[in-house]
Amino acid sequence: MALLEISNLKKYFPVRAGVLGRARQHVKAIDGVSLGVVEGETLGLVGESGCGKTTLARCAVRLVEPTSGAITFEGRELGTLDAAAMREMRRKIQIIFQDPYASLNPRMRIGDIVGEGMRIHNLARGDERKVRVKELLARVGLREEYYGRYPHEFSGGQRQRIGIARALAVDAKFIVADEAVSALDVSIQVQILNLLLEMQRELGLTYLFISHDLRVVEHVSDRVAVMYLGKIVEVAPSGQLYREGRHPYTRALLSAVPMPDPARRGERMVLQGDVPSPIDPPAGCRFHPRCPFAEPRCTTEEPTLAFDGAHGVACHVFGPGGSRAGAGA
Repeated sequence: MALLEISNLKKYFPVRAGVLGRARQHVKAIDGVSLGVVEGETLGLVGESGCGKTTLARCAVRLVEPTSGAITFEGRELGTLDAAAMREMRRKIQIIFQDPYASLNPRMRIGDIVGEGMRIHNLARGDERKVRVKELLARVGLREEYYGRYPHEFSGGQRQRIGIARALAVDAKFIVADEAVSALDVSIQVQILNLLLEMQRELGLTYLFISHDLRVVEHVSDRVAVMYLGKIVEVAPSGQLYREGRHPYTRALLSAVPMPDPARRGERMVLQGDVPSPIDPPAGCRFHPRCPFAEPRCTTEEPTLAFDGAHGVACHVFGPGGSRAGAGA
């Protein structure tokens, strides 16, 4: 059973116009996503900017209320919980934000930032809280004497370590890492990724790891889900997806990944046209205006995410039972 289960999730943002500011249209940021995260695994979520990854992450932790659909954690639907029950649930569900410069309150000392969750949930007080915060700082590779300093005194990598310590301070079980290393130098990215993996092994954490960097996702993920224009188009075990990605969009993403070994470089699959507007997405398959393999049914009939074992593909052409299922690009 999945630790976190997302069922037919939708999130529409109104586009207001006119003197009265009425909603004339809606941005369909997430449009019918179903996804499960198994306890102890890392599920990678990839896709180009604007596809809805961050909105999905924020809905998953109820920082943003979905338009419809259900989010279930440990068998309890989050949308049905009252404020007290949701506060208790937030101890188990935490998020590491993308920007380590904007996600820390510049007016608070590091000890107060990391220990704030302990204070809110009455997990520790006074000297005990101070001791536990210092232990957490040491655990994520920071010195205990940083307790009394302010965020502006730290580098980006150090700030992201502070963000990780804050997420761990309340004994979280499920952590959303939303582009947690994208703003960091490559050498610092490796350190943060290794820290996340180490914490997962020691504490049995479950991650939803969001990134646009496919190589980073390959390094940390057990399974990978590919998102395009508010939809999941493919999901598979990490090794399988990187070896034999089936959806044309997945193939295009993989073909764009730089390969240091010239012998392993394949032919680049260049997509034509622009990404359609999420306000007025195309009928049928949302990828069909840019797909070199599109068939007539792709323009009118929306494909469902169909599974062949653990590999799910939403494609009329390369999905299970498709006209070119099992064929190469």
